[in-house]
Amino acid sequence: MILTVDIGNTNVVVGGFAGEEPSFVDRLPSSREWDGTAWREALGKLLRERGLTADKIAGSALCSVVPELTERLRSALREVTRRPVRTVDAELDVGLVLAGYDRRTLGNDRVVDAVSALARYAPPLAVFDLGTATTLSVLDREGAFLGGMILPGLGLSVEALAARASQLPPIPLEAPATLLGTDAVSCMQSGAIYGAAAQIDGLTARVEELLGQPVTAVVTGGLSGLVCPYCRRAVFRDEHLLLRGLHLIYRGIRGSAAGQT
Repeated sequence: MILTVDIGNTNVVVGGFAGEEPSFVDRLPSSREWDGTAWREALGKLLRERGLTADKIAGSALCSVVPELTERLRSALREVTRRPVRTVDAELDVGLVLAGYDRRTLGNDRVVDAVSALARYAPPLAVFDLGTATTLSVLDREGAFLGGMILPGLGLSVEALAARASQLPPIPLEAPATLLGTDAVSCMQSGAIYGAAAQIDGLTARVEELLGQPVTAVVTGGLSGLVCPYCRRAVFRDEHLLLRGLHLIYRGIRGSAAGQT
């Protein structure tokens, strides 16, 4: 079993691979208050609940966008599994070609998403990751990373509305019943979900205009299941894109433009 760990701003996602697809996926809160001991206990409990002991784990791959948690999780993983941890950072060559983008400023999650998407889909690609932030990463027909966008995430956007607009309440992120809401809550839900879907449709169309050719849109992240059904264009929802990318990187499979849809 190979463990893959994605440290995000909201959740730490842990996946276990015995084959090409994850055998399990679990989530822990991205608690900045937990020290190394707390993380070691949380990971140990998670693995015990999955019936996993150290002798069943070959190693781990880790990706983080929360610098203050990276070393805590890396150390905890090493201690719990007694195996090496491959960490995606600016020093690790994963074979991704950057077309003028400074690797030191490129989020590790976007690097892993790109490697994973290139292994599975034919470029050019527009890769959307719907998390705390929404990111767009664009890869050209040769598989080079051209750049992208970072936008406020879906959850962050509705939280900001409730926090800054006196008459707008906190809302659950749920599928809207209709396009047009009939009260504050349904208007916010419709705006959030349809707005995110239109964002994917519209930005992909603009990328196609920029590149002068059709683009494959890939959507991942915890909120992708809510949004993708409302997209008008064909998109590939890939819930575990990042975890599969970490699995590929652990196995030493480098980014290429050989992926097939």
